[in-house]
Amino acid sequence: MSETPEGVTVRPFEAADADAFWELKRGFELGIGEGTGGDDKLDKYEAKLTDDYRERYLSWVERCATDDPGCIVVASVDGGADSGTESAGSELVGYAFALPEDLTFIWDAAVLNELFVAPEFRGTGVADALMQAVLDHARSQDLPLDRLLLDVDEANDRARAFYDRYGFDHWGELVGRDL
Repeated sequence: MSETPEGVTVRPFEAADADAFWELKRGFELGIGEGTGGDDKLDKYEAKLTDDYRERYLSWVERCATDDPGCIVVASVDGGADSGTESAGSELVGYAFALPEDLTFIWDAAVLNELFVAPEFRGTGVADALMQAVLDHARSQDLPLDRLLLDVDEANDRARAFYDRYGFDHWGELVGRDL
């Protein structure tokens, strides 16, 4: 696939990444609704991004990263500014979140929960570097099935093309209903 762009590092999530990670998560959530289901879908995803959701989500992220280091990776780029964190001088430009090994029994396989790259870094190789980190991590898990699964919106042509490049194919069908 592509080379990681110069100046971009893929590394495990650290607690000091939380604020920047949340901004990427917001981009992921709002990007899901954008152009893949109309304003109603975008409104629903936007409405869930409350302060309470942020706190609960980041707490879960930190637990997952602590319990299974490497299940969440971030792509950072040297920004040169002092951000006051352990990762001072870097900016997060993407992340990938594979469910921790103890959750592989949900699907009897490794699960890619989320992969997101900031729009200005799409097409640069960042997504490829994140995917490689996820594949490496998934291969290290003790899986009931040697398979990596994910859910991708059928209207998200760019994501579908990316996953097609990596050999993902239709496996079952995900259905849902309102509660």
